[in-house]
Amino acid sequence: MSKFLPKEFQPNKLALLIAATLSLSSVAVSAQENAEQGANQTAAQSEDDGIERIYVTATKRKKSLQETPVAVTVIRGEDIARAKIQDMNDLQTLVPSLRVTPLQYAANTGFSLRGFSNGTNNTGIEPAVGVFIDGVYRSRAAAQISDLPRLQQIEVLSGPQSTLFGKNASAGVINVRTAAPSHDLEGKVDIGVGNYNKKQISAYITNGITDELAFSLSGSVDTRDGYTKSVMPDIQDLNDRDRWSIRGQALYEPNEDVKIRFIADYNEIDEQCCTFADVINGPSTNVIQLLGGTELEANPFAYQAAANVDSDNTVEDGGFSLHVDIDYANFAFTSITALRSNDSAYESDIDYTSLDILNNKNKTEIETLTQEFRLTSTGTNTLDWMVGVFLFSEEVEQDQILTFGTQMRDFFDVLTGGALAGVEGALIDLNPGDIFAAGQLTSERFVQENDAYSLFANIDYHISDDLTATFGVSHTNDEKEVTISQPEYTNVWATIDLNTAPTNIPGLPLGTPFGLLQTPEAIAGLQGLQFVAPIVALPNGAESNETSDSKTTWTARLAYKYSNNINFFATTATGFKASSWNLSRDSRPFDTDAAAIVSAGLAQPNQTYGTRFASPEEATVYELGMKARFQQGAFNITLFDQTIEGFQSSIFNGTGFVLANAGEQTTKGIEFDSVYSPNDEWTFSLAGIFLDPIYDSFEGATGIDNVAIDLSGEKPAGIHERSITAGITYNFELNNGMYGYVRTDYMYESEARLVHNVPASLTREVGTLNLSAGLNLDNGVKLQVWARNLNNDEYLLSAAPVPIQSGYNAYPNQPRTFGANISYEF
Repeated sequence: MSKFLPKEFQPNKLALLIAATLSLSSVAVSAQENAEQGANQTAAQSEDDGIERIYVTATKRKKSLQETPVAVTVIRGEDIARAKIQDMNDLQTLVPSLRVTPLQYAANTGFSLRGFSNGTNNTGIEPAVGVFIDGVYRSRAAAQISDLPRLQQIEVLSGPQSTLFGKNASAGVINVRTAAPSHDLEGKVDIGVGNYNKKQISAYITNGITDELAFSLSGSVDTRDGYTKSVMPDIQDLNDRDRWSIRGQALYEPNEDVKIRFIADYNEIDEQCCTFADVINGPSTNVIQLLGGTELEANPFAYQAAANVDSDNTVEDGGFSLHVDIDYANFAFTSITALRSNDSAYESDIDYTSLDILNNKNKTEIETLTQEFRLTSTGTNTLDWMVGVFLFSEEVEQDQILTFGTQMRDFFDVLTGGALAGVEGALIDLNPGDIFAAGQLTSERFVQENDAYSLFANIDYHISDDLTATFGVSHTNDEKEVTISQPEYTNVWATIDLNTAPTNIPGLPLGTPFGLLQTPEAIAGLQGLQFVAPIVALPNGAESNETSDSKTTWTARLAYKYSNNINFFATTATGFKASSWNLSRDSRPFDTDAAAIVSAGLAQPNQTYGTRFASPEEATVYELGMKARFQQGAFNITLFDQTIEGFQSSIFNGTGFVLANAGEQTTKGIEFDSVYSPNDEWTFSLAGIFLDPIYDSFEGATGIDNVAIDLSGEKPAGIHERSITAGITYNFELNNGMYGYVRTDYMYESEARLVHNVPASLTREVGTLNLSAGLNLDNGVKLQVWARNLNNDEYLLSAAPVPIQSGYNAYPNQPRTFGANISYEF
């Protein structure tokens, strides 16, 4: 790790940082032993009404959900367990403003809030939705794989949250909280089985070692066979599950004013992922069949795959964090130090056929150090305040290898009517068999170093007992330095300039340019086969390989307490996300650098231009909200108008990822959530979001066949305009002391086009039913049965052009899964 960090974050300096933080705690031990508990330690849940009072940390102060003037949806740990939410992908069944999309490989998951999302597939594009687990920022989706034990709750904050969350929260935040160790002996063992040969076991134990020190230890193993069957011999089924995790914690509380929490975790994934099946076949399908390839119907929901190479996906994710909380007389000090490592790799057959045409390997290593310091006022004040700093240092190393298979030449030879040998015979620079020869490859290496800091302050001015004005400000500085190289390149065919290439044709002068002998249409047709051209490396003498961005964002809010049950708030806030670099083989110089590239002699054969990076995003939101809580229910609603200027759009074009800034994207809408419990037995929940999204301006977007299109005034693809989640829970008690529940959840999403570079007929519409039931015995044993996607709803997650082919493939959703669990808790 040391080689990846700037000098101020080398391990010796990191040790000094931790030591300094701990020394503050020792001072507090002696100076504050008899101090009163800080007012920010809110009282326990109220028991004087029918609806449980929920506390959140959305504003980095522990407050009840009712008193928190932020658009936040809370999923309690109990609801997650009861609904059998098994990973981040299932969260959207309870939060209509959230969409979670797993794509391409096991380490890749995209999060969207109110229709705003990015960061999927391309490691250089950090997500617009920030994910925090126990206060620690997780910079990439691959880092969110933990099967978290003793999960307290998940808070989903909509809208830009850049003021208090220091990194990439221009669209929102997912804030995950787990329970700290307990000084009382507690434990749980859970064993589950399900269809597709699912086997799962998890366990945790927590206890006090001394009066001041407690620990917890947890672990889990989760396996399942793949639900997409391979029709090829010796090739594994896709979409299996094979992952395990371990997590340990220590909690040291020398007195009531000092709390030190240490968390260490490690997780592994080793799976075959993901189903990317034919949905629209092109003419090249006939060529596949002619060469003896296995024919599959263009139906993703047949859950069949004909790849000739195993789609190996591995993820190793781990790290530690140190949390220090100290209460002084009038303020509290918080420090969160975290060091994380994430290594992922995948190998896949990216022609997605039974022929050996094109194979891809990718390996990514990410090392991240984060540090947050906060000072927060405590007690009852007219003016509450918070100041802090967030530090971030990360290095990304990524290697990609694209290799031609043994049937690559056969495929293109049939596709071109046997023209390849003729072209080789005509050109001096080519030998027989050079074009698409087996084993030719292109490898790229990307390194990105990112250092950032954020200074923030937040003030709550209580104008009266019922009216509070809030103003927050944050200044962020983000610097990135990127290195791009091509360690190996043997794709001979893509280095030929067909217009000027010399020929060796009998009867013509030696060296006659090939372009003089062919029509422009013939030249263009052959150039279309010259994919994956050499790249211009960075750094170089014509382009900068660095970006330096800074921005001050702010939040202004008025919160009015109409009564003990009803609160209103009005918010204006801005958000920011720094430049994102295109860490893919489609990273190309900007058009504006073309002259400098040529002048410096850096232009590669068949040089094309595109984008190296996308400029920063700047978000603005206006919100009006109400939160109401009554004896038997609660209702929250927010009206919003949210805009992101320079939205960072990334789209897969069949060979790489095109990264561009949309001029402006706006989404107006209403989101709400409600719960009603008429008695102890029944609970009804209903939540929804209604969106009106539009590209105010987006010139140069990528359309079908990679043609540039103008999407200004159009609705963005991939955004559902209506989403509803509804749930019913029935609780019951038996005379013998046993009690249980039956719960059902339904998720609806209106029809939406998948992406703009596939036909408009490829859409997504969701109507999924989930069911679970549990029975708690009086001896600590719990029984549970569950079904996800009980009605076997079928919809597409996303779609893209097929590499080197003329058709389109799509990602189908997971089919019906079901199972049973038995657990013992003490």
